[in-house]
Amino acid sequence: MRILLKHVIDCDADAAWRALHSPAAVAELYGPLLTMRPLAPTPLPTRWEPGTDAAVQLEVAGLPAGRQFLHLSDRTATERDGRVRILRDSGIPLTGPLAALDVWDHQMAVSPAPGDPARTLWRERLVIGGAAAPVLWPGLWALWQWRAARIRGLAPSWAYDPPEPDAG
Repeated sequence: MRILLKHVIDCDADAAWRALHSPAAVAELYGPLLTMRPLAPTPLPTRWEPGTDAAVQLEVAGLPAGRQFLHLSDRTATERDGRVRILRDSGIPLTGPLAALDVWDHQMAVSPAPGDPARTLWRERLVIGGAAAPVLWPGLWALWQWRAARIRGLAPSWAYDPPEPDAG
C-alpha cells in the first residue's frame, strides 16, 4: 500500500534538502502531535549523513508509541526537469502498532519547482506492507496529510543565508 504526497513549498531545493537531513527539522514535522527521541544515550546528530542508522522512541502526548529503526540513504536522479535529490528511510518499526508491518519504505524527493527555482517540488512516497497494512493505512494517511500541512507551513523557515567568510 502507498501514500503519496506532491506539493510545491516556499523554500529553495537546497534548503529543503538541508531540512530533510536535520533531525530537529524532521521532528518539527510531527510536532506537537508526535515526538522522537534517540534510544542511544547520545543525542541525535545535528545532520543525518547517508548511511545513518538510528533507533528512536516515538511518543504521542508523552506516551510511548513504539520504537523505529531508521536507515537513511541518499541518491540523485535526473528527470526531464533536472536533478532530483532523494532521501530514503528503509528502516523498520521495531515495537508498537507499526511493528505489525512487514514493509516500510519512505522516500522523500526534492527538486526545484518547475518554472520557479526559488521554490521546491516536494514528493514523498511511503510504501507499507503486511497483513496489518490495510488497518494501519488510514491512520498513516491522516498523519501524512498532517505532515504535508506542516511541511508547507515550516518550509519558509528552512531558508537561510549561510554566513559569509570574513574578508578581513
